[in-house]
Amino acid sequence: MQSLRAPLALGFSFFNNFGAAVLYYNEKKIVRVREEIGLDNESRYREGAVSAWLGIIINIILTLIKGVTGYLAGSAALVADAFHSGSDILASTVVLVGLKVSRKPPDRDHPYGHGRAESIAAKIVAVIIIMAGLNIALSSLRYAVGGEVRAPSAVALAVALLSIVTKEGLFRYVLHQGRKLSSPALVANAWEHRNDAVSSVAVFLGVGGALLGRQFNIPLLYYLDPVAGLMVSLLIIKMGYTIARDAAWELMDSCLGEEEAEGIRGRALEVAGVRAVNDVRARVTGHQVCIDLQIGVDEEMSVRAGHDVASQVKERLLQDQKIADVLVHVDPFPQKKA
Repeated sequence: MQSLRAPLALGFSFFNNFGAAVLYYNEKKIVRVREEIGLDNESRYREGAVSAWLGIIINIILTLIKGVTGYLAGSAALVADAFHSGSDILASTVVLVGLKVSRKPPDRDHPYGHGRAESIAAKIVAVIIIMAGLNIALSSLRYAVGGEVRAPSAVALAVALLSIVTKEGLFRYVLHQGRKLSSPALVANAWEHRNDAVSSVAVFLGVGGALLGRQFNIPLLYYLDPVAGLMVSLLIIKMGYTIARDAAWELMDSCLGEEEAEGIRGRALEVAGVRAVNDVRARVTGHQVCIDLQIGVDEEMSVRAGHDVASQVKERLLQDQKIADVLVHVDPFPQKKA
């Protein structure tokens, strides 16, 4: 059927966007909390909410334009792309909810705050992306075994081009904001916008190929779509998997990288009275981290003096707004061998 043609044109985007996908795959940790942003939770939420609402509004407009134009122009690819933009509305809504929950301060039930709500939101977005990829793969297979292909009206090309430019711009803006705010949910949402831009590139090429096939009477050109559609569906699924994997990295209390740990160690050693830093542990919670470290102080130092040094270390580290809490253990220095 004509309606099954939509996801197939997505395959052409595999070649145009493979490099971007590889770049994303190499971003091992979405949340590393590396940027000095200096924003409190309320300011951070406001900036993130602007990005999420911008995505929702733009996707509502694109969904309507693609759907109506695709139906009138007879472009099943554009109609399917409209549904893809519709899924972005859901993804942006999930991100907005995640940001709203994560800004809540710590309470009795959540002493470390609610920052991990963003990682949960990122995993939900990942599921949306994976389901979209599976749907594209299924539709591609159906089309390959017996779909009716007809060339749509050329007006679909203009709408596809509009979608490409709009969603690529939205991707770059939201990705910048996500990295600036150290928000895994926004970063995941940004890549969903890129995913939609990829789809629109494929729609543009698919519709253009169909029009060329009609112009030069080469129907065989239509059948490049199923194979390429399957390839791009695998790329989309891989993208969703990577987002889910990086969100899981945070939820499983993985440690900070060596560079971050050394930075914390160095700042602790700057405090007078600290003779050694024996261990540094940290858990990421949303855009912040909770630090657990052991310091060594002179073994002749009193308990009160050791406590004061530990308090100064905590105060020194908490100057960094990326750090939510610090727990300092005090050991005698030098430590006696057992």
